[in-house]
Formats: sequence, C-alpha cells, structure tokens
Amino acid sequence: MNPTPWDHSEQFTDHFTHPRNVGAIPVGGHVGTGTVTASECGDVMRLQIEVDKAGRISRAVFKVFGCSAAIAAGSATTEWLRGRSIEEAEGFRGEVVTDLLQLAPDKQHASRLAEGAVREAVGDYKKRCCAAGTGP
Repeated sequence: MNPTPWDHSEQFTDHFTHPRNVGAIPVGGHVGTGTVTASECGDVMRLQIEVDKAGRISRAVFKVFGCSAAIAAGSATTEWLRGRSIEEAEGFRGEVVTDLLQLAPDKQHASRLAEGAVREAVGDYKKRCCAAGTGP
C-alpha cells in the first residue's frame, strides 16, 4: 500500500496530538525567547528557554501558529532541550527533529523553524544574561 500525505510516524502523531511544553515563561531572569517565521509557508514558532544556575536548560516551552509539522517540531524540540547545556543547545540542528519525527521533505520546513527558534532563544538568553552580568 502506498503512503498517503496523511501518513506520519508514531512520534510525529504523538507530538502533534499530545504536544508537550506548550506555553510561555514570563520574560526576565534567565529566560531566552526566540520567534521565527518560516518563509515557505508563514508558520510562526515562539520558543523560550529557562536556564538554571548550573547553565542547564531547566524548562523549554513553545507556541506555534502553523501546520501539524510545526506543532510536532516545537514539542519534540522542547523535549530535546530540557536538561541540556547552552553549548549543547547552540549545536542543535533541525535534522534532529527531521530524524525523530521522520518528516517528509515537504514538512522539513518545520525542523528549520525549530532550529531558528532555538538559535534565537539561545542568543536572546546570552544577550540578557551578559548584559545583566547574571550568567551561570
């Protein structure tokens, strides 16, 4: 049987139908926020990280205005980020999400969206903490 456009991996379906870590963190303290728009389709992802005193991401949340792949990517990305160092987060690549969710080529914009949101959130965190002199 040939796959249809609606066939998705179990991980994709799980993250889309039961997204983890949807929400917002009040801006301030050790919080970084990244908001990115996918030029291909207009999907928007807002991702936030909260970093503990040891320099580890203790909390990651997201909000998405977009397709099922963007929702699944946001959920999977926040799960991947939790417990990681800022340096590890800086190394995050969208391929992690593409592989985990088994995204079809026409849905891989969602993994690029997640990668951009992580990059922006880490950059925002570093800018805030360096400016305030409150980094871990």
